[in-house]
Amino acid sequence: MPLAIFDLDNTLLAGDSDYLWGRFLVDRGIVDSEEYEAANRRFYERYKAGTLDIREFLRFTLAPLTRHSLETLYTWREEFIAEYIRPIIPEASHALVDEHVQRGHRTLIITATNRFITEPIAGRFNVDALLATTPEILDGRYTGEVIDTPTYREGKVKALDEWLAGRDEDLSEQWFYSDSLNDLPLLRRVDHPVAVDPDETLRREAEERGWPIISLRA
Repeated sequence: MPLAIFDLDNTLLAGDSDYLWGRFLVDRGIVDSEEYEAANRRFYERYKAGTLDIREFLRFTLAPLTRHSLETLYTWREEFIAEYIRPIIPEASHALVDEHVQRGHRTLIITATNRFITEPIAGRFNVDALLATTPEILDGRYTGEVIDTPTYREGKVKALDEWLAGRDEDLSEQWFYSDSLNDLPLLRRVDHPVAVDPDETLRREAEERGWPIISLRA
């Protein structure tokens, strides 16, 4: 059975959920606005340039989770999804996922953004599975650490291999949709790589290799 894999931020979403979560925290006054916003922008620019230190970024982005109860965090997350995420889900993204479902394909979202943020977003697309960086919870609180390898760059390939190894069905024919140069390791590995509203580096690679280039935005 074929497998359709989707990146999330700036691919199925017309924006970056990790960055927007930081904006939500600033807008709500949950974190220091000037200092946190400056750091959030700095990390986002490094991500777009392909120079992000994922471990440093995770220490930054997971720290606010450690300071609040799960009940409070989940309440904030519902507000975040309604106000910041719903407006940046293009109808074309739903249509693309649905197209693969109608063709009898398994569907999977794989994202470097942590599972706390992305789990309810993936649920809106009704995909079969989500692979995301997973924050650790001990005694009902986030610790600021992560479980296993972050699903970023080569970490996405590792996470996918481990997920596939645990399946009892043949998912060897694979599509992967992404916008980012950071996903080149996985794009180069699948049968059907597709560049979606790509950054400059990915667009150049896609053109050189003859990969399809599509847009999901109006």
